[in-house]
Amino acid sequence: MNDSHLATLPLFPLPPKTSARVDFYGEVRRFDHFGRASLELVDAGIPYLINEFWTAVQRQSHSLHEISYRGCFKAQLPEFFIARLSEVGEAVYDPFAGRGTTPVQAALMGRRPVANDINPLSAMLTRPRFNPPTLQEVARRLREISWETGEVENLDLLAFYSPRTLRHICALRGWLAHRGSARPLDAVDDWVRMVALNRLTGHSAGFFSVYTMPPNQAVSLSAQRKINEKRGQIPPDRDVSGIILKKSRTLLSDGLPPPVMGDQLLCSTADLTPEIANDSVTLTVTSPPFLDIVQYADDNWLRCWFAGIDVAEVAISHHRLEAGWQEMVRRTLLELARVTRSGGHVAFEVGEVRGGRVLLERLVWAAAEGLPFERLFVMVNQQEFTKTANCWGVGNNAKGTNTNRIVMLRRH
Repeated sequence: MNDSHLATLPLFPLPPKTSARVDFYGEVRRFDHFGRASLELVDAGIPYLINEFWTAVQRQSHSLHEISYRGCFKAQLPEFFIARLSEVGEAVYDPFAGRGTTPVQAALMGRRPVANDINPLSAMLTRPRFNPPTLQEVARRLREISWETGEVENLDLLAFYSPRTLRHICALRGWLAHRGSARPLDAVDDWVRMVALNRLTGHSAGFFSVYTMPPNQAVSLSAQRKINEKRGQIPPDRDVSGIILKKSRTLLSDGLPPPVMGDQLLCSTADLTPEIANDSVTLTVTSPPFLDIVQYADDNWLRCWFAGIDVAEVAISHHRLEAGWQEMVRRTLLELARVTRSGGHVAFEVGEVRGGRVLLERLVWAAAEGLPFERLFVMVNQQEFTKTANCWGVGNNAKGTNTNRIVMLRRH
């Protein structure tokens, strides 16, 4: 590689190329479920296949996916690859698991979920949905909590909550901290914590807070005070127990998933996961943090407070320069090369950043050079596109993420 910042990283010897990619490449090329064939083009030496491969209205995802988290992709994305590139019982992995979309979808499809994320919140949001309790068990547990015994530790949080609501939140926080101090939380407490983390702030009466920013991020205290002043609002009393039960009912509305056996949930950097055995993963579907677009630590400060996590200790990758981001990707791919079996695949989704001016898939493509992966092609999932230019950041939705861009790799 010409990039000096990547040239010093170790290289694997490359065996002869195989033709085993043909079936999947051909299926993607011929895909026409939404009435149009895939568009093929080569740009900067990279083969692209562009189409609408999935859509949010294609089908409703399982209700267990209805957990908000900023920067997450739709469940239809991992479902597309899991169905085509893995079999029941095989390991499906996400090294940047976030809210757990890939491992939860893998579990729903009978695969063995493997997930990693540097933020401990990820496991808290993911694990309870593998083997969730019944709604009756959740209701019984909520009745056991002494809601009126909560002691408010931080009066600044009254910017979000009424005094009574904050006492109840603190009661639940204290209950969970006490229960988890001697041993891991049981499945019911684990579920209650997961739902509460998801209901802390939002824009409707279905959340504990007064009206605030969308439910996948928490604004700062000063920003919330400005929102309150602008809207002339005072945080109302919320039924914390009732909201948890109602959200639980929604999450479980599609029924309990099949039992999950042998799952792995890790909390580490994506390039250092020795707990995962060599050659054990069949498919990876993942999406890393994108440059400086999403402030994960800032968004999750309130969730970290509730869960007893020091947000300053969560070393989430945050790169302003392309070179640093590409080096992080390179290290991640080195580790994926170790854990992926021969013939296994990696679907590395990067979306768009900076209005389409930065095409991260090119950086991933270059970062994979010299590794024991065959670089197959880049899939661009472009919904409702009318001309090729749309997939390069031109057209509707010009701000933010226009497309899913997935670099497809196959392990030699």
